[in-house]
Amino acid sequence: MSLFAALQERPARVLFVCLANSCRSQMAETFARHFGSDVIEPYSAGVVPAGRISNRTRSMMAECGVPLSPEQAPKAIRGMDLSQFDLIVNLSEYGIPQATTPVIRRTLADPIAVSDESFREVRAEVEKIVGYLVDHFRRARTWHAQLERAAVPKPAAGIEAGALIRMWLARRSSLA
Repeated sequence: MSLFAALQERPARVLFVCLANSCRSQMAETFARHFGSDVIEPYSAGVVPAGRISNRTRSMMAECGVPLSPEQAPKAIRGMDLSQFDLIVNLSEYGIPQATTPVIRRTLADPIAVSDESFREVRAEVEKIVGYLVDHFRRARTWHAQLERAAVPKPAAGIEAGALIRMWLARRSSLA
């Protein structure tokens, strides 16, 4: 079964990564859980995890009405089975261990030692990135449902969405 087909049945497992798993990736995990739990099963980790989540991260997320869970704690990416994730989003300036899982890198400044206003700007960027992913996965589900209703032939096992689109377009143009 292709990833596209699998994600029609379950949320995408997305790992958000930053340096210490104390600010950026924790915010992303929290936003994803809050705004997109129907399409994203979020996780977070750090390249060099901190001993605890920053108190500023907790207060800044509470300020925008999306508080972190008290159970959330920094975790290390090393030792994780990265193949269990459908997507990895690296929000840091640091590399992550080699993975076969697709990686999106969007470097955001580490807000740990900046002004509150700068921290809010980073939080807003994290929220935008998560919002984009949530929207993307929801649109993919809607698109899939529309294809189903249009009686488009089902793809053979293992065929990816791009190949399905090309087949469907070729069929439509031959009927015109």
